[in-house]
Amino acid sequence: MRALVQRVVRASVSSRGAVDQPWEVVGSIGAGVCALVGATHTDTAATADRLADKIATLRIFDDDDGVMNRSVVDVGGGVLVISQFTLYGNTVKGRRPSWIDAAPPAQAEPLVDAVVEALRQRALPVQTGRFRTHMQVELVNDGPVTLLLDV
Repeated sequence: MRALVQRVVRASVSSRGAVDQPWEVVGSIGAGVCALVGATHTDTAATADRLADKIATLRIFDDDDGVMNRSVVDVGGGVLVISQFTLYGNTVKGRRPSWIDAAPPAQAEPLVDAVVEALRQRALPVQTGRFRTHMQVELVNDGPVTLLLDV
């Protein structure tokens, strides 16, 4: 699994099921982490748990000395998880990305859900987007701090 993690002041995700439907805010957090999460064919529930642990314990928040030494758990932040199959887009050849490395939706959705559940089991407040819908993400990146995690 892969996650693009951003330390945020705030973040929200809106979704709509069809072009003619209105946008609806489906998840929002204050200070914390926005994690765009993608899955590939070989991922398992154990992979999802390792990714959740990495997100929860990643030390990207400042301590009292201004050093990135605290995790989202330590600072009591929230986590906004948004499924993102495009993290596995391959752009080595040509100009159109290949999505062959991304897990199909039937496999990816339960894995992303497993990441969300594992984060909640770590006592983190978690909000999410809606799988298989068009989404718009708004965030204020703090730092900016952005990391790509592969597990």
